[in-house]
Amino acid sequence: MKTALVIVLLIISVILAIVVMMQEGKEGGLTSAVSGTTETYWSKNKGKSKEAVLKKITAVLGILYMIIALLLSSKFIK
Repeated sequence: MKTALVIVLLIISVILAIVVMMQEGKEGGLTSAVSGTTETYWSKNKGKSKEAVLKKITAVLGILYMIIALLLSSKFIK
């Protein structure tokens, strides 16, 4: 049982790393705050559905990762 959970944990961690790398970075930050660059509606909302799906997948995989890691560190799984 423990070996199967370790394998699942490794698979989740690889998929989680890939999904995080697929997400687009935030272009804003301090530079846009200082320069006063404003975003248009199109630049804010393009690709919104893809980003939303990636965020949901990231959240689910992160929660699964934590649950499995806690199970592996507990004394219930031998």
